[in-house]
Amino acid sequence: MLMYAAAPAHATSDTLIVGMSADLDYLDPAKTMDNAQWKITYPCYERLVEYNGAKTDVVPGLATKWKVSADQKTYTFTLASGHKFADGTEVTAAAVKYSFDRMMKLAAGPDASFDQLTATNVLNATTVEFVLKAISPQFVYALAGNYGGIVNPAAEAKGGETYLASHTMGSGAYQLTEWVKGQYIKLGLNPSYKGTTPSIKTAIFKIVGDASAQRLQLEKGDIDIAEGIPTDQLAAVGATSGLTVVNKPSLTVDYMYINNSKGKEVLKSVAVRQALSYAVDYTGLIKVAAAGFGTQMRGPIATGMWGQDKYAFQYKYDPAKAKRLLVLAGVKNLTLDLIYSARKPWWAAEAQYIQASAAKAGIKINLKLTDYAQARQLMFAGNFDLALGVWSPDYADPLMFTNLWFDSANFGASGNRSFYNNPAVDSLLRSALATTNQATRTAIYKKVQDTVIKEAAYVYMYQKNYLLPMRSSVTGFVFNPMLEQIYNISTMSKA
Repeated sequence: MLMYAAAPAHATSDTLIVGMSADLDYLDPAKTMDNAQWKITYPCYERLVEYNGAKTDVVPGLATKWKVSADQKTYTFTLASGHKFADGTEVTAAAVKYSFDRMMKLAAGPDASFDQLTATNVLNATTVEFVLKAISPQFVYALAGNYGGIVNPAAEAKGGETYLASHTMGSGAYQLTEWVKGQYIKLGLNPSYKGTTPSIKTAIFKIVGDASAQRLQLEKGDIDIAEGIPTDQLAAVGATSGLTVVNKPSLTVDYMYINNSKGKEVLKSVAVRQALSYAVDYTGLIKVAAAGFGTQMRGPIATGMWGQDKYAFQYKYDPAKAKRLLVLAGVKNLTLDLIYSARKPWWAAEAQYIQASAAKAGIKINLKLTDYAQARQLMFAGNFDLALGVWSPDYADPLMFTNLWFDSANFGASGNRSFYNNPAVDSLLRSALATTNQATRTAIYKKVQDTVIKEAAYVYMYQKNYLLPMRSSVTGFVFNPMLEQIYNISTMSKA
Protein backbone atom coordinates (compact mmCIF):
# COMPACT_ATOMS: atom_id res chain seq x y z
CA MET A 1 0.00 0.00 0.00
CA LEU A 2 0.94 3.64 -0.13
CA MET A 3 2.00 4.09 3.51
CA TYR A 4 2.30 2.17 6.74
CA ALA A 5 1.99 4.91 9.34
CA ALA A 6 0.11 4.37 12.57
CA ALA A 7 -3.52 5.40 12.64
CA PRO A 8 -4.22 8.50 14.79
CA ALA A 9 -5.17 7.70 18.37
CA HIS A 10 -7.95 10.27 18.55
CA ALA A 11 -10.48 11.41 15.99
CA THR A 12 -10.06 15.05 14.89
CA SER A 13 -12.81 17.35 13.60
CA ASP A 14 -12.28 16.46 9.93
CA THR A 15 -11.47 12.79 10.53
CA LEU A 16 -14.05 10.08 11.08
CA ILE A 17 -12.86 6.89 12.78
CA VAL A 18 -15.04 3.80 12.60
CA GLY A 19 -14.34 0.74 14.72
CA MET A 20 -15.02 -2.50 12.86
CA SER A 21 -14.61 -6.04 14.09
CA ALA A 22 -12.50 -7.66 11.36
CA ASP A 23 -10.34 -6.84 8.37
CA LEU A 24 -11.42 -7.43 4.78
CA ASP A 25 -10.06 -9.69 2.08
CA TYR A 26 -10.61 -7.60 -1.08
CA LEU A 27 -12.37 -4.49 -2.37
CA ASP A 28 -12.99 -5.19 -6.05
CA PRO A 29 -16.49 -3.77 -6.76
CA ALA A 30 -17.12 -6.51 -9.30
CA LYS A 31 -16.68 -9.10 -6.56
CA THR A 32 -17.72 -7.52 -3.25
CA MET A 33 -20.74 -9.20 -1.70
CA ASP A 34 -21.22 -7.91 1.86
CA ASN A 35 -21.77 -4.73 3.87
CA ALA A 36 -18.30 -4.78 5.41
CA GLN A 37 -16.74 -4.39 1.95
CA TRP A 38 -19.41 -2.03 0.66
CA LYS A 39 -18.90 0.57 3.37
CA ILE A 40 -15.39 1.05 1.92
CA THR A 41 -16.24 0.83 -1.78
CA TYR A 42 -19.52 2.75 -1.81
CA PRO A 43 -18.06 6.23 -1.12
CA CYS A 44 -15.24 5.57 -3.62
CA TYR A 45 -17.39 4.80 -6.65
CA GLU A 46 -20.29 6.62 -8.26
CA ARG A 47 -23.25 4.92 -9.91
CA LEU A 48 -25.50 5.85 -12.82
CA VAL A 49 -28.40 6.27 -10.39
CA GLU A 50 -28.56 6.53 -6.61
CA TYR A 51 -31.01 5.76 -3.84
CA ASN A 52 -32.67 8.95 -2.67
CA GLY A 53 -31.14 9.66 0.74
CA ALA A 54 -33.04 7.59 3.30
CA LYS A 55 -35.65 6.55 0.73
CA THR A 56 -35.69 3.58 -1.62
CA ASP A 57 -36.74 5.43 -4.76
CA VAL A 58 -34.07 6.11 -7.40
CA VAL A 59 -32.69 9.51 -8.48
CA PRO A 60 -30.00 10.54 -11.02
CA GLY A 61 -26.35 9.92 -10.19
CA LEU A 62 -23.74 9.88 -12.95
CA ALA A 63 -26.68 9.82 -15.36
CA THR A 64 -28.81 12.92 -15.74
CA LYS A 65 -31.66 11.02 -17.39
CA TRP A 66 -32.62 7.69 -18.88
CA LYS A 67 -35.31 6.23 -21.11
CA VAL A 68 -36.77 2.77 -21.56
CA SER A 69 -37.79 1.24 -24.89
CA ALA A 70 -41.38 0.28 -25.66
CA ASP A 71 -40.60 -3.43 -25.16
CA GLN A 72 -38.95 -2.57 -21.79
CA LYS A 73 -35.74 -4.36 -22.77
CA THR A 74 -33.44 -1.45 -23.66
CA TYR A 75 -32.34 1.27 -21.25
CA THR A 76 -30.48 4.33 -22.52
CA PHE A 77 -28.63 6.59 -20.05
CA THR A 78 -27.22 10.07 -20.66
CA LEU A 79 -24.19 10.88 -18.51
CA ALA A 80 -23.58 14.17 -16.74
CA SER A 81 -20.44 16.08 -17.73
CA GLY A 82 -17.57 16.88 -15.42
CA HIS A 83 -17.43 13.69 -13.36
CA LYS A 84 -13.84 12.49 -13.09
CA PHE A 85 -11.96 9.54 -11.68
CA ALA A 86 -9.32 10.22 -9.03
CA ASP A 87 -6.58 10.35 -11.70
CA GLY A 88 -8.41 13.22 -13.42
CA THR A 89 -9.80 11.32 -16.42
CA GLU A 90 -13.42 11.82 -17.47
CA VAL A 91 -16.15 9.32 -16.64
CA THR A 92 -17.47 8.28 -20.05
CA ALA A 93 -19.84 5.76 -21.56
CA ALA A 94 -16.78 3.63 -22.33
CA ALA A 95 -16.02 3.46 -18.59
CA VAL A 96 -19.58 2.32 -17.91
CA LYS A 97 -19.27 -0.38 -20.55
CA TYR A 98 -15.89 -1.49 -19.16
CA SER A 99 -17.32 -1.76 -15.64
CA PHE A 100 -20.33 -3.87 -16.61
CA ASP A 101 -18.52 -6.03 -19.15
CA ARG A 102 -15.88 -6.75 -16.54
CA MET A 103 -18.46 -7.60 -13.85
CA MET A 104 -20.36 -9.96 -16.13
CA LYS A 105 -17.15 -11.67 -17.30
CA LEU A 106 -15.85 -12.22 -13.76
CA ALA A 107 -19.23 -13.69 -12.74
CA ALA A 108 -18.18 -13.49 -9.09
CA GLY A 109 -21.59 -12.77 -7.55
CA PRO A 110 -22.64 -9.16 -8.28
CA ASP A 111 -23.42 -10.15 -11.88
CA ALA A 112 -26.42 -12.14 -10.62
CA SER A 113 -28.29 -8.86 -10.06
CA PHE A 114 -28.03 -8.23 -13.81
CA ASP A 115 -28.88 -11.71 -15.03
CA GLN A 116 -30.97 -10.40 -17.94
CA LEU A 117 -28.21 -8.14 -19.29
CA THR A 118 -26.94 -9.25 -22.70
CA ALA A 119 -25.02 -6.20 -23.95
CA THR A 120 -23.71 -2.80 -22.85
CA ASN A 121 -23.22 -0.49 -25.83
CA VAL A 122 -21.48 2.87 -26.18
CA LEU A 123 -23.61 5.14 -28.38
CA ASN A 124 -21.33 8.14 -27.88
CA ALA A 125 -19.08 9.53 -25.14
CA THR A 126 -22.01 10.47 -22.91
CA THR A 127 -24.63 7.89 -23.89
CA VAL A 128 -24.66 4.23 -22.88
CA GLU A 129 -27.23 1.57 -23.71
CA PHE A 130 -28.10 -1.61 -21.84
CA VAL A 131 -29.84 -4.40 -23.73
CA LEU A 132 -31.75 -7.05 -21.78
CA LYS A 133 -32.88 -10.45 -22.99
CA ALA A 134 -36.10 -10.17 -20.99
CA ILE A 135 -38.01 -7.61 -18.95
CA SER A 136 -36.23 -6.98 -15.66
CA PRO A 137 -38.35 -4.81 -13.31
CA GLN A 138 -35.54 -4.53 -10.79
CA PHE A 139 -32.88 -3.37 -13.28
CA VAL A 140 -32.74 0.33 -12.33
CA TYR A 141 -32.88 -0.53 -8.62
CA ALA A 142 -29.91 -2.85 -9.08
CA LEU A 143 -27.94 -0.03 -10.71
CA ALA A 144 -28.47 2.10 -7.59
CA GLY A 145 -27.09 -0.48 -5.21
CA ASN A 146 -23.66 -1.64 -4.18
CA TYR A 147 -23.09 -3.52 -7.43
CA GLY A 148 -23.37 -0.53 -9.77
CA GLY A 149 -20.08 1.31 -9.14
CA ILE A 150 -18.27 2.62 -12.23
CA VAL A 151 -14.58 1.72 -12.44
CA ASN A 152 -11.81 3.58 -14.25
CA PRO A 153 -10.76 1.48 -17.30
CA ALA A 154 -7.16 2.44 -16.49
CA ALA A 155 -7.36 -0.24 -13.80
CA GLU A 156 -6.75 -2.85 -16.48
CA ALA A 157 -3.23 -1.57 -17.20
CA LYS A 158 -2.46 -1.65 -13.47
CA GLY A 159 -3.35 -5.30 -13.05
CA GLY A 160 -7.14 -5.39 -13.18
CA GLU A 161 -8.53 -7.84 -10.65
CA THR A 162 -5.29 -8.07 -8.71
CA TYR A 163 -4.94 -4.30 -8.44
CA LEU A 164 -8.57 -3.60 -7.58
CA ALA A 165 -8.49 -6.14 -4.76
CA SER A 166 -6.52 -3.64 -2.68
CA HIS A 167 -6.99 -0.28 -4.45
CA THR A 168 -9.90 1.88 -5.54
CA MET A 169 -10.30 3.55 -8.95
CA GLY A 170 -13.59 5.39 -8.90
CA SER A 171 -15.07 8.87 -9.19
CA GLY A 172 -16.63 9.01 -5.73
CA ALA A 173 -15.83 11.53 -3.02
CA TYR A 174 -13.07 9.33 -1.58
CA GLN A 175 -10.26 7.00 -2.59
CA LEU A 176 -8.32 4.38 -0.68
CA THR A 177 -5.04 5.90 0.52
CA GLU A 178 -3.73 3.36 3.06
CA TRP A 179 -4.47 -0.21 4.08
CA VAL A 180 -2.45 -1.73 6.90
CA LYS A 181 -3.69 -5.28 7.19
CA GLY A 182 -5.11 -6.12 10.59
CA GLN A 183 -4.94 -2.48 11.71
CA TYR A 184 -6.91 -0.03 9.59
CA ILE A 185 -8.16 1.06 6.18
CA LYS A 186 -7.91 4.77 5.37
CA LEU A 187 -9.87 6.80 2.83
CA GLY A 188 -8.81 10.26 1.67
CA LEU A 189 -10.46 12.77 -0.64
CA ASN A 190 -10.68 12.25 -4.39
CA PRO A 191 -9.07 15.48 -5.69
CA SER A 192 -11.12 15.27 -8.89
CA TYR A 193 -14.52 14.77 -7.26
CA LYS A 194 -17.21 16.87 -8.91
CA GLY A 195 -19.48 17.23 -5.88
CA THR A 196 -19.22 19.47 -2.84
CA THR A 197 -15.98 18.97 -0.92
CA PRO A 198 -16.83 16.86 2.14
CA SER A 199 -16.41 18.11 5.69
CA ILE A 200 -14.88 14.72 6.56
CA LYS A 201 -11.49 14.77 4.84
CA THR A 202 -10.29 11.40 6.13
CA ALA A 203 -12.21 8.27 7.08
CA ILE A 204 -10.38 5.55 8.99
CA PHE A 205 -11.86 2.10 9.49
CA LYS A 206 -9.97 0.75 12.48
CA ILE A 207 -9.86 -2.96 13.22
CA VAL A 208 -10.93 -3.49 16.84
CA GLY A 209 -11.84 -7.15 17.23
CA ASP A 210 -12.83 -7.05 20.88
CA ALA A 211 -16.32 -5.65 21.54
CA SER A 212 -15.39 -4.36 25.00
CA ALA A 213 -12.42 -2.50 23.53
CA GLN A 214 -14.68 -0.94 20.90
CA ARG A 215 -17.07 0.29 23.55
CA LEU A 216 -14.26 1.73 25.66
CA GLN A 217 -12.71 3.50 22.68
CA LEU A 218 -16.11 4.93 21.72
CA GLU A 219 -16.66 6.25 25.23
CA LYS A 220 -13.17 7.82 25.30
CA GLY A 221 -13.59 9.39 21.88
CA ASP A 222 -10.83 7.36 20.21
CA ILE A 223 -13.38 6.21 17.67
CA ASP A 224 -16.51 7.98 16.46
CA ILE A 225 -18.61 4.98 15.45
CA ALA A 226 -18.50 1.41 16.77
CA GLU A 227 -19.91 -1.38 14.65
CA GLY A 228 -19.14 -4.36 16.87
CA ILE A 229 -20.86 -3.67 20.20
CA PRO A 230 -23.37 -6.44 21.05
CA THR A 231 -27.05 -5.60 20.77
CA ASP A 232 -27.73 -6.34 24.44
CA GLN A 233 -25.34 -3.51 25.43
CA LEU A 234 -26.79 -0.83 23.19
CA ALA A 235 -29.45 0.42 25.58
CA ALA A 236 -26.72 1.22 28.10
CA VAL A 237 -24.51 2.75 25.40
CA GLY A 238 -27.34 5.02 24.28
CA ALA A 239 -27.83 6.23 27.84
CA THR A 240 -24.17 7.24 28.18
CA SER A 241 -23.38 10.94 28.01
CA GLY A 242 -21.87 11.94 24.69
CA LEU A 243 -23.10 8.82 22.88
CA THR A 244 -26.16 7.97 20.84
CA VAL A 245 -27.47 4.90 19.04
CA VAL A 246 -29.02 5.14 15.59
CA ASN A 247 -32.11 2.91 15.73
CA LYS A 248 -33.98 2.54 12.43
CA PRO A 249 -36.22 -0.17 10.94
CA SER A 250 -34.22 -2.20 8.45
CA LEU A 251 -35.24 -4.55 5.65
CA THR A 252 -33.23 -7.41 7.17
CA VAL A 253 -35.36 -10.31 8.37
CA ASP A 254 -34.78 -13.39 10.49
CA TYR A 255 -36.87 -16.38 9.52
CA MET A 256 -36.90 -20.15 9.73
CA TYR A 257 -36.78 -22.46 6.74
CA ILE A 258 -39.19 -25.39 6.80
CA ASN A 259 -38.23 -28.10 4.34
CA ASN A 260 -41.57 -28.26 2.51
CA SER A 261 -40.84 -30.92 -0.08
CA LYS A 262 -37.39 -32.53 0.14
CA GLY A 263 -37.29 -33.61 3.77
CA LYS A 264 -39.58 -35.48 6.10
CA GLU A 265 -42.96 -36.43 4.68
CA VAL A 266 -44.71 -34.86 7.66
CA LEU A 267 -43.49 -31.38 6.64
CA LYS A 268 -45.40 -31.59 3.37
CA SER A 269 -48.53 -31.09 5.46
CA VAL A 270 -49.81 -27.50 5.54
CA ALA A 271 -51.39 -28.15 8.94
CA VAL A 272 -48.03 -29.24 10.39
CA ARG A 273 -46.27 -26.18 8.99
CA GLN A 274 -49.03 -23.98 10.41
CA ALA A 275 -48.55 -25.69 13.76
CA LEU A 276 -44.87 -24.76 13.64
CA SER A 277 -45.85 -21.16 12.91
CA TYR A 278 -48.12 -21.10 15.98
CA ALA A 279 -45.39 -22.76 18.08
CA VAL A 280 -43.01 -19.79 18.02
CA ASP A 281 -43.29 -17.09 20.68
CA TYR A 282 -42.46 -14.13 18.46
CA THR A 283 -42.60 -11.46 21.15
CA GLY A 284 -40.28 -13.35 23.47
CA LEU A 285 -37.99 -14.29 20.59
CA ILE A 286 -37.44 -10.65 19.65
CA LYS A 287 -36.57 -9.82 23.27
CA VAL A 288 -34.15 -12.73 23.61
CA ALA A 289 -32.44 -12.68 20.21
CA ALA A 290 -32.66 -8.97 19.33
CA ALA A 291 -32.85 -7.31 22.76
CA GLY A 292 -36.26 -6.00 21.74
CA PHE A 293 -34.92 -4.17 18.68
CA GLY A 294 -37.19 -5.74 16.09
CA THR A 295 -40.73 -6.20 14.82
CA GLN A 296 -42.62 -9.38 14.02
CA MET A 297 -42.88 -9.98 10.28
CA ARG A 298 -46.25 -9.78 8.59
CA GLY A 299 -45.61 -12.34 5.90
CA PRO A 300 -42.54 -12.53 3.70
CA ILE A 301 -42.21 -8.94 2.44
CA ALA A 302 -40.53 -6.67 4.96
CA THR A 303 -42.30 -3.55 6.18
CA GLY A 304 -40.92 -0.60 4.23
CA MET A 305 -40.71 -2.46 0.94
CA TRP A 306 -43.41 -1.57 -1.59
CA GLY A 307 -45.77 -4.41 -2.39
CA GLN A 308 -46.19 -5.56 1.21
CA ASP A 309 -49.75 -6.31 2.32
CA LYS A 310 -50.03 -4.53 5.65
CA TYR A 311 -53.30 -6.36 6.32
CA ALA A 312 -51.88 -9.82 5.68
CA PHE A 313 -52.55 -12.55 8.24
CA GLN A 314 -49.98 -12.77 11.03
CA TYR A 315 -49.36 -15.86 13.16
CA LYS A 316 -49.29 -15.44 16.94
CA TYR A 317 -47.93 -17.76 19.59
CA ASP A 318 -50.69 -20.24 20.38
CA PRO A 319 -49.42 -23.63 21.67
CA ALA A 320 -52.96 -24.97 22.09
CA LYS A 321 -53.83 -24.22 18.47
CA ALA A 322 -50.56 -25.80 17.33
CA LYS A 323 -51.51 -28.98 19.21
CA ARG A 324 -54.96 -29.03 17.58
CA LEU A 325 -53.44 -28.68 14.13
CA LEU A 326 -51.11 -31.61 14.78
CA VAL A 327 -54.09 -33.73 15.85
CA LEU A 328 -55.91 -32.64 12.68
CA ALA A 329 -52.90 -33.73 10.64
CA GLY A 330 -52.78 -37.07 12.46
CA VAL A 331 -49.28 -36.41 13.77
CA LYS A 332 -48.07 -37.59 17.16
CA ASN A 333 -44.72 -37.08 18.86
CA LEU A 334 -43.40 -34.69 16.23
CA THR A 335 -39.61 -34.45 16.44
CA LEU A 336 -37.58 -32.22 14.13
CA ASP A 337 -33.95 -31.12 13.82
CA LEU A 338 -33.07 -27.43 13.64
CA ILE A 339 -29.70 -26.59 12.12
CA TYR A 340 -27.92 -23.30 12.74
CA SER A 341 -24.35 -22.03 12.85
CA ALA A 342 -22.34 -19.59 14.95
CA ARG A 343 -22.17 -17.21 11.96
CA LYS A 344 -24.69 -14.87 13.58
CA PRO A 345 -24.13 -14.20 17.29
CA TRP A 346 -27.86 -14.27 18.10
CA TRP A 347 -28.66 -17.58 16.45
CA ALA A 348 -27.78 -19.76 19.45
CA ALA A 349 -30.18 -17.89 21.76
CA GLU A 350 -32.77 -17.85 18.98
CA ALA A 351 -32.55 -21.61 18.44
CA GLN A 352 -32.83 -22.34 22.17
CA TYR A 353 -35.84 -20.08 22.55
CA ILE A 354 -37.61 -21.66 19.58
CA GLN A 355 -36.91 -25.08 21.07
CA ALA A 356 -38.44 -24.06 24.41
CA SER A 357 -41.49 -22.39 22.79
CA ALA A 358 -42.19 -25.37 20.55
CA ALA A 359 -41.93 -27.81 23.46
CA LYS A 360 -45.00 -26.18 24.99
CA ALA A 361 -46.84 -26.98 21.76
CA GLY A 362 -45.81 -30.63 21.97
CA ILE A 363 -43.10 -30.34 19.31
CA LYS A 364 -39.63 -31.63 20.13
CA ILE A 365 -36.83 -29.79 18.37
CA ASN A 366 -33.27 -31.11 18.44
CA LEU A 367 -30.70 -28.35 18.02
CA LYS A 368 -27.86 -29.02 15.57
CA LEU A 369 -25.04 -26.47 15.82
CA THR A 370 -23.24 -26.85 12.52
CA ASP A 371 -20.25 -25.29 10.80
CA TYR A 372 -21.47 -22.41 8.60
CA ALA A 373 -20.18 -23.86 5.34
CA GLN A 374 -21.67 -27.26 6.13
CA ALA A 375 -24.97 -25.71 7.21
CA ARG A 376 -25.24 -23.91 3.87
CA GLN A 377 -24.40 -27.10 2.01
CA LEU A 378 -27.13 -28.98 3.86
CA MET A 379 -29.67 -26.20 3.27
CA PHE A 380 -28.90 -25.80 -0.41
CA ALA A 381 -29.20 -29.55 -0.95
CA GLY A 382 -32.44 -29.79 1.04
CA ASN A 383 -30.95 -32.13 3.66
CA PHE A 384 -32.60 -30.63 6.75
CA ASP A 385 -35.88 -30.28 8.65
CA LEU A 386 -35.64 -26.72 9.96
CA ALA A 387 -32.91 -24.10 9.62
CA LEU A 388 -32.33 -20.53 10.72
CA GLY A 389 -31.82 -17.86 8.10
CA VAL A 390 -31.27 -14.14 7.74
CA TRP A 391 -32.01 -12.21 4.56
CA SER A 392 -31.71 -8.68 3.27
CA PRO A 393 -32.64 -7.48 -0.23
CA ASP A 394 -30.06 -6.50 -2.82
CA TYR A 395 -32.37 -3.92 -4.37
CA ALA A 396 -35.68 -2.21 -3.65
CA ASP A 397 -38.00 -4.68 -5.30
CA PRO A 398 -40.33 -7.19 -3.58
CA LEU A 399 -39.15 -9.96 -5.90
CA MET A 400 -36.30 -10.30 -3.39
CA PHE A 401 -38.84 -11.58 -0.84
CA THR A 402 -41.15 -13.40 -3.25
CA ASN A 403 -39.74 -14.70 -6.53
CA LEU A 404 -36.50 -15.78 -4.91
CA TRP A 405 -38.21 -17.35 -1.88
CA PHE A 406 -41.12 -19.16 -3.49
CA ASP A 407 -40.53 -19.91 -7.18
CA SER A 408 -39.80 -23.63 -7.51
CA ALA A 409 -37.14 -22.75 -10.11
CA ASN A 410 -35.09 -21.20 -7.29
CA PHE A 411 -34.72 -24.21 -4.99
CA GLY A 412 -31.70 -24.06 -2.68
CA ALA A 413 -28.93 -21.49 -3.11
CA SER A 414 -30.98 -19.25 -5.39
CA GLY A 415 -33.34 -18.36 -2.55
CA ASN A 416 -36.16 -20.91 -2.16
CA ARG A 417 -34.51 -22.64 0.75
CA SER A 418 -37.75 -24.06 2.08
CA PHE A 419 -38.21 -25.97 -1.20
CA TYR A 420 -41.74 -24.62 -1.45
CA ASN A 421 -43.55 -25.80 -4.59
CA ASN A 422 -46.91 -24.47 -5.74
CA PRO A 423 -47.51 -24.24 -9.53
CA ALA A 424 -50.19 -21.56 -9.09
CA VAL A 425 -47.75 -19.41 -7.13
CA ASP A 426 -45.04 -20.05 -9.72
CA SER A 427 -47.37 -18.73 -12.41
CA LEU A 428 -48.20 -15.59 -10.43
CA LEU A 429 -44.58 -14.89 -9.62
CA ARG A 430 -43.46 -15.21 -13.21
CA SER A 431 -46.25 -12.94 -14.41
CA ALA A 432 -44.99 -10.30 -11.95
CA LEU A 433 -41.65 -10.29 -13.78
CA ALA A 434 -43.27 -9.76 -17.16
CA THR A 435 -44.11 -6.11 -16.50
CA THR A 436 -42.56 -3.05 -14.92
CA ASN A 437 -45.97 -1.66 -13.89
CA GLN A 438 -45.77 -1.32 -10.11
CA ALA A 439 -49.52 -1.34 -9.47
CA THR A 440 -49.96 -4.56 -11.45
CA ARG A 441 -47.06 -6.20 -9.69
CA THR A 442 -48.31 -5.10 -6.25
CA ALA A 443 -51.69 -6.75 -6.88
CA ILE A 444 -49.95 -9.97 -7.93
CA TYR A 445 -47.68 -10.01 -4.92
CA LYS A 446 -50.61 -9.54 -2.55
CA LYS A 447 -52.16 -12.73 -3.95
CA VAL A 448 -48.86 -14.53 -3.51
CA GLN A 449 -48.53 -13.35 0.09
CA ASP A 450 -52.00 -14.58 0.96
CA THR A 451 -51.20 -18.07 -0.30
CA VAL A 452 -47.69 -18.53 1.10
CA ILE A 453 -48.74 -17.25 4.53
CA LYS A 454 -51.70 -19.63 4.67
CA GLU A 455 -49.49 -22.50 3.52
CA ALA A 456 -46.81 -21.56 6.06
CA ALA A 457 -43.97 -21.99 3.60
CA TYR A 458 -41.56 -20.49 6.15
CA VAL A 459 -41.83 -19.34 9.74
CA TYR A 460 -41.84 -15.56 9.27
CA MET A 461 -40.16 -14.41 12.47
CA TYR A 462 -39.01 -10.82 12.80
CA GLN A 463 -37.60 -7.78 11.07
CA LYS A 464 -34.42 -6.43 12.63
CA ASN A 465 -33.68 -2.82 13.48
CA TYR A 466 -30.51 -1.20 12.19
CA LEU A 467 -28.46 -0.16 15.23
CA LEU A 468 -25.30 1.91 15.14
CA PRO A 469 -23.67 3.47 18.24
CA MET A 470 -21.73 6.69 17.68
CA ARG A 471 -20.48 9.85 19.31
CA SER A 472 -23.15 12.54 19.62
CA SER A 473 -20.74 14.92 17.88
CA VAL A 474 -21.21 13.05 14.61
CA THR A 475 -23.96 14.63 12.53
CA GLY A 476 -25.52 14.04 9.14
CA PHE A 477 -25.56 10.25 9.18
CA VAL A 478 -28.29 8.90 6.88
CA PHE A 479 -29.57 5.34 7.03
CA ASN A 480 -30.89 3.87 3.82
CA PRO A 481 -32.50 0.44 4.34
CA MET A 482 -31.30 -0.71 0.91
CA LEU A 483 -27.65 -0.06 1.69
CA GLU A 484 -27.35 -0.97 5.40
CA GLN A 485 -23.88 0.45 5.82
CA ILE A 486 -22.19 3.78 6.52
CA TYR A 487 -22.56 5.05 2.98
CA ASN A 488 -22.87 8.85 3.15
CA ILE A 489 -19.56 9.88 4.75
CA SER A 490 -19.30 12.70 2.21
CA THR A 491 -22.32 14.50 3.73
CA MET A 492 -21.45 13.79 7.37
CA SER A 493 -19.63 16.13 9.73
CA LYS A 494 -18.45 16.45 13.33
CA ALA A 495 -19.42 19.21 15.71
